[in-house]
Amino acid sequence: MVKMGFGLAACAMLAACGGGGGGGGDRPATAVAAAPLDWRRVATEADRTRLRNWRVAWIEAMTKARAAGNGKAIDAQGPLFDPDHALDGAMPPPGDYRCRIFKLGARGTGAKDFTSYPFFGCRVEAEGDVSSFYKTEGSQRPVGLAFPDGQRAIFLGTMMLGDERNALEYGRDANRDMAGIVQRVGARRWRVALPYPRFESTLDVIEMLPAG
Repeated sequence: MVKMGFGLAACAMLAACGGGGGGGGDRPATAVAAAPLDWRRVATEADRTRLRNWRVAWIEAMTKARAAGNGKAIDAQGPLFDPDHALDGAMPPPGDYRCRIFKLGARGTGAKDFTSYPFFGCRVEAEGDVSSFYKTEGSQRPVGLAFPDGQRAIFLGTMMLGDERNALEYGRDANRDMAGIVQRVGARRWRVALPYPRFESTLDVIEMLPAG
């Protein structure tokens, strides 16, 4: 069981989100106390800035990726990489999913402008008025909460590493904090777009498909 805390001045929110150290996928126990629906009360100033500039990051990342000769790979994913394509039902229903990460727009030396990683297991759980999302396997495991926000949801979380069993409290380490936009882009297809992640890329896109 993995716990992640969101520290607020007058409002504590705890969510158990994730499986055991790197490969379990155990169903987590959950405790949510006075969770605010407004993600702006939870997000750090740095993450509010990242989310405010999501379109700038998207255009920059796509420009770099296409200029590097990845146009066919991008187009093959249909609406996944279209920033203006979003359907109703932004919050994925609870359940198991197949997820994969695309990294676009290299930042720093040695990174590529388009990288697609293999599918991995992830899960969504209902946590009252919000939802938890976590990767159930691997050495780098996003874990966090998705807050309803109109036709989209906002993901705020942290990155778990190695055999860690407890997620670092959101807002404690900017290098671990994650912020993204959750949208439905197909009948049973969702994405989490993470503008300006801390390392390697300008935009990360997590594709989510039901496991069953």
